[in-house]
Amino acid sequence: MAIFRGAGVAIITPFKENMEVNYEKLGELIEYQIANGTDSIIICGTTGEASTLTHEEHLECIRYAIHKVNKRIPVIAGTGSNCTETAVYLSKEAEKYGADGLLVVTPYYNKATQKGLIEHFTDVAKSVDLPIIMYNVPGRTGCNILPKTVAHLVKNVDNIVGIKEASGNIAQVASLMNLTEGNIDLYSGNDDQILPLLSLGGLGVISVLSNIAPRETHDMVARYFEGDIKGSRELQLKAIPLVEALFCEVNPIPVKSAVNLMGFEAGGLRKPLTEMEPENKEKLIKAMREFGIQLA
Repeated sequence: MAIFRGAGVAIITPFKENMEVNYEKLGELIEYQIANGTDSIIICGTTGEASTLTHEEHLECIRYAIHKVNKRIPVIAGTGSNCTETAVYLSKEAEKYGADGLLVVTPYYNKATQKGLIEHFTDVAKSVDLPIIMYNVPGRTGCNILPKTVAHLVKNVDNIVGIKEASGNIAQVASLMNLTEGNIDLYSGNDDQILPLLSLGGLGVISVLSNIAPRETHDMVARYFEGDIKGSRELQLKAIPLVEALFCEVNPIPVKSAVNLMGFEAGGLRKPLTEMEPENKEKLIKAMREFGIQLA
């Protein structure tokens, strides 16, 4: 059974003025997502600025999200690290808290070989009983998990069940689905490629866009599975200018600005991330208005 089908939000982490995690605001954002049809909460991913959270903050965000959601929809905890031992530790703790699944990114910076990736994911998976979604985003990590490696892991490790594919390489995704014979839960990691990956057998998206357009992102996937391919395609194409604006600077800089523009008061970004350049912020505002998002 898949952890979820549809649109999961890679939710931001809101901060107070002193840059402590704002758990009350995180709760508001979670409630907003659930009320607007989001199918899963993915906590402490890239968009959640996990790389600048302390281990204590990271785990408390996971614990808080699980408690707040209270089984209404699945909660998937980001527990990846470039250190296998750390990924194992975070994964074990998330399992104790009651996470429904784990999102484990390929180790960044180390640039592991494919053999190293197999050992890394196998060690993490064997440390827990939870289902694991691998996260392939070579543009950020400098490391690409190849289709042959994915197929090996899915075949040989029972609880490695899925992949969030953000390579942007449709040919690679097609090869992956061929080698696994479709026996993998595929999620798009790129909001501009949701529909193409659904057409290859995907189950949905783990989305940045969902932070500000949860209903539309949910509907894009739901319409596809209802057989309304035209309606799904229309939503995908309508979202393209907004997605481009959300990635005109490195994620999550624009999406956090967008959430603040909607009036959520999610705070700033932890360094080394900085606020948007004024001209890019104007592009973002224009794209949000044209999409139909109400600004505060």
